[in-house]
Amino acid sequence: MVEEGYWFDPLVFGKRLRHYRRVRGLTLAQLGERVGKQASFLSMLESGKREPRPQFVEQLAQALDVRAADLLRADPPDKRSRLEVALERAQTEPLYERLHLPVLKASAALPDAALEHLVGLYAELKRACAPATPTIQEARRATVETREEVRKRDNYFEEIEKVAGAALQAVGYPGSGAVAQRTLTDLATHFGFTIQQVRDVPASARSVTDMRDRVIYIRQRDVLRTREARSVILQTLGHFALGHPDPVDYLSYLRQRVEANYFAGAVLVPEQAALALLEDAKVDGDISVEDLKEVFYVSYEMAAHRFCNLATHGLDLLVHFVRSDAQGTIWKAYENDGVPFPSAPDGAIEGERLCREWGTRQVFHSEDVFAVHYQYTTTPVGEFWCATHVEADRQPYHAVTVGCEADDAQYFRGGATERRSVSKCPDGPCCRRPQRRLAARWDGWAWAAPISHSHALAVTASLPGTDTAEIYEFLERYAPEG
Repeated sequence: MVEEGYWFDPLVFGKRLRHYRRVRGLTLAQLGERVGKQASFLSMLESGKREPRPQFVEQLAQALDVRAADLLRADPPDKRSRLEVALERAQTEPLYERLHLPVLKASAALPDAALEHLVGLYAELKRACAPATPTIQEARRATVETREEVRKRDNYFEEIEKVAGAALQAVGYPGSGAVAQRTLTDLATHFGFTIQQVRDVPASARSVTDMRDRVIYIRQRDVLRTREARSVILQTLGHFALGHPDPVDYLSYLRQRVEANYFAGAVLVPEQAALALLEDAKVDGDISVEDLKEVFYVSYEMAAHRFCNLATHGLDLLVHFVRSDAQGTIWKAYENDGVPFPSAPDGAIEGERLCREWGTRQVFHSEDVFAVHYQYTTTPVGEFWCATHVEADRQPYHAVTVGCEADDAQYFRGGATERRSVSKCPDGPCCRRPQRRLAARWDGWAWAAPISHSHALAVTASLPGTDTAEIYEFLERYAPEG
């Protein structure tokens, strides 16, 4: 990155430098005389092999009678340059390298038509070699592997914290409190993008990015709530900030999604500001996800995720997290405190059903469903405490639970609750087995028609896809003329 406000791409910068030098009718030697550099040094800049200092970009701009911003734009200056960049980048990809072809330089002797054919043929080769849709079993294995990787890290990604922290510092975040909307706009500019809110973002996409003009399109506020819009913007920026390539399989897709979500959380709930709040609360025995939610203006689920990111690394607390529906079906889960989540033989947790005695299900039977539900639950492997919040703005309702071992409940708001239950799942007589008296009376005499989910016969494990034709038509509507 050469200057605040721009995401620097040496290859594109070189093409733009060459373009303006030729427009001015200068040789490398003549430009070198104007800026006090050797032609060989300028040649390395134009080939993308060297990065200039910010002050030298200004010198070059003055010598070429253009603005520094013209040299630093993220898009190639013309069609030929776009094709040259595409060819150079293609030759660095593993698929291209497997062809064992000699390096091809896009010299002036290579006609535009030939260059266009090469780039087009490689694009088709990539599509033809794209991995096949994974089976459900492969997707489940990828989910299990991703969760285990997160668990080994105690849900803390130091490298992403550093990227988020550096970006916030670059745009002047004061170090405490919620991240202002203006700060998010400045962050987008920092990474070389602008944000545009429109009504007609295609239904298959959360956001659409015009990489040529560096515009991120999201839905307007009457369609997308403000808190959700903030997350969508930062999850999108996260992919670029972290340098994500196109995912090659379901596992890489899941990893990138986890990392992009982590980046969004690390920006909206900055590490040092959040830890200052949580450390004081731990001393007072008053840690609460609600406080993170209110202070940093994020959803309860994001606040819960962010707490779990920082709990072990920053507070020396082992914790668990689960999001589930009213039937107890697990949608997301994480633990490093040993809580016994139900799991399938392949180790998958998502889709399994929680015991009815757990707080995340008991909350739906409480007097006030939307009040935070505190509870201790004794399990076959020990006693755990949890706090559960039902998201009123999600249909159907989902419960978000954060918990810990019973001994650590002293550090949390609600740790003094008298509400207790006993779960013997998955062993012994518990919620999954009918009482003997009822079994004797009704075995063989009961039949219930289950609720059919519309997707039950069309389950796929493919990467969530978008309608390419619809996306391109959308971008064409909004692209600047020319």
